[in-house]
Amino acid sequence: MAWLPPVASLLAGVALLLVGHGLLTLALPLRGEAEGFDPVAIGALGAAYYAGFVAGCLHGPHLVRRAGHVRTFAAVVCGVSAAAAAYPLAVSEAAWIVLRFAFGYGLAVFYLVVESWLNDRATNTTRGVIMSAYIMVNHVALTGGQLLLLAWPVEGFQPFVLGSVLISVAAIPVALTRQAQPAPVTEVRFRPGRLWAASPVGLMGSLMVGVANGAFWGLAPIAATDFGLSHEEAAIFMSVAVIAGAATQAPVGRLSDRMDRRLVLAALLGGSALTGLAIFLLAPAGLALTLLGAAFGAFALPCYSIAAAHAYDHADPADYVGTASSLLLVNGVGSIAGPLAAAFLLRGWPGGGLYLFTAATHAILLGFVLWRLTRRAAPPEQARESFDLAATAPASVGAVIPPEPAPLEPEPGS
Repeated sequence: MAWLPPVASLLAGVALLLVGHGLLTLALPLRGEAEGFDPVAIGALGAAYYAGFVAGCLHGPHLVRRAGHVRTFAAVVCGVSAAAAAYPLAVSEAAWIVLRFAFGYGLAVFYLVVESWLNDRATNTTRGVIMSAYIMVNHVALTGGQLLLLAWPVEGFQPFVLGSVLISVAAIPVALTRQAQPAPVTEVRFRPGRLWAASPVGLMGSLMVGVANGAFWGLAPIAATDFGLSHEEAAIFMSVAVIAGAATQAPVGRLSDRMDRRLVLAALLGGSALTGLAIFLLAPAGLALTLLGAAFGAFALPCYSIAAAHAYDHADPADYVGTASSLLLVNGVGSIAGPLAAAFLLRGWPGGGLYLFTAATHAILLGFVLWRLTRRAAPPEQARESFDLAATAPASVGAVIPPEPAPLEPEPGS
């Protein structure tokens, strides 16, 4: 555990902030529904978050170079905390859309600062365990935050105040750290044309998975209540889906190391489409809906990681930063469009409209992947990169992935 002390304060800050983030991500659509917001407006909240996230990915490196890591971290945490506290003070569709954009921008810069810092503290021998611990903290914190909604009704101010408190407290361990600040972050290079030339499945997979998963994150809570779940049951539904998706990430990643990743991606997309179609047609309730939600999360949430890993197989190692940035920004663009488009179907088919949309999106991508299987052979096994959960996780903003392996460090005494 010698790797832990240099990054303990950063991981503590991540955990606190993402617990608050998870709570708010679930509370906002449910509160919006309780306030009578139109489903399209609730979809716009999700779109605004991802639009802000893309803006933060693009502008964040300039902010960090200007103010430094600690001051940038403190500034964005204060801004995100203020946005969290402002939601119950300005309950309107337009105000919440603006606040969600600001929140997404702050989260992107937050990820940028934390991940660059973690990579700077890591060595060749500890980078894997540090980044894996970081990804697990992401999953656990987001799930724990969603479950906090069981304690208070979304109609009150308590979930928003608690979210603001947790986000504010997240700044303390980082602001007081004695660790040296890392070097300036790498400029984000957005090159979708180069990504398309290297890996059409990587680019289209990132885009279309963003469309489907962005719709799910933004609208699944209100779809669950449309199926008859209470707010508390909707929190459990979302938590189960996230846990199932986190549990399948590594196994399907390792499986994709031993075969054509596109076949693994196709299987996941087929499972996602069938599960979404089953939810739409059966309109389940209670435990049946939660179990189908778990299956949906297990199939749908790892799709981005497999598409990203396939893109890395075809990328120039010297351009991994550009590949990562392009994948994540294309994913963000898809996540902007997804909630807005799905909201119109949700208006026509309460509950099931969301899953009809995700099933159609996954089916379209599945068709593209199957077509690409006939156009290009898989790279030989020795040319494929090993699945890296940290490098392919959608939490990352991509500007901090090392472009190539660092030189091996000498053994002590050598």
